[in-house]
Amino acid sequence: MDLHARRADSFGEQAEAYAEHRPDYPVAAIRWALEPLGTDERLDVLDLAAGTGKLTAGLCAEGHRVTAVEPNEQMLSELVRRVHGVRALPGHAEHIPVPDQTVDAVFVGTAFHWFDQQKALPEIARVLRPGGVLAAMWAEPVTDVEWVRELEQVSASSVESQRQDPVSFMAHPSFTKAEQATFPHTHRRDSPEAALAWINTHSRLLVIDEAERAAISDKILAFLRARPETSNGPFDVPLRAEVYRMVRVSE
Repeated sequence: MDLHARRADSFGEQAEAYAEHRPDYPVAAIRWALEPLGTDERLDVLDLAAGTGKLTAGLCAEGHRVTAVEPNEQMLSELVRRVHGVRALPGHAEHIPVPDQTVDAVFVGTAFHWFDQQKALPEIARVLRPGGVLAAMWAEPVTDVEWVRELEQVSASSVESQRQDPVSFMAHPSFTKAEQATFPHTHRRDSPEAALAWINTHSRLLVIDEAERAAISDKILAFLRARPETSNGPFDVPLRAEVYRMVRVSE
């Protein structure tokens, strides 16, 4: 198994920690993604690569009929345990287990970079109704804040980040050109240890050996305990939710 595949499949054993420590997504970002549909009515929405339901929960809270599709059995089980009133199915972005033109929107939360885009984009187009929306979201730390930037440097591992330019890899003739918007967000952490638990759910740390992970964890804790912003009590990690939306064009 190559490194990309290992990283994509690395989250299952950490499903409970992922559900507990990963951030959610701002409501404003969800609503902006759905604006092209021009309605406040309840929609049929697919959360693709739904993980443990961090985005699923937000979509359900907005009152939509949500189908969550996730390939990893452990992640999907955690989603079912935590998010009620959702249809949960095993499946991949490259083979989505729903019929043609049956959803108004497909959401992808911090997962689009794991897809085989040449196969996934036609599949997403297949399940969307004409005029439907594809929305890809990422919630990332705001690295122009000094301590956050330094934390990113301290937590770097021998495996590089998977971040890419979504506009370039999302382009497809079945969709309009991607539009982008950014929304401020925060991730509340109760302690340096809670912040470490969040960072340790990222694939760049899940796939390295135990000795490297332990050394990086020690550095992260020492850094967080020494910084005035993070050493005492609860603190908010500033995040930036980046959203890219495209509309399914008619054939």
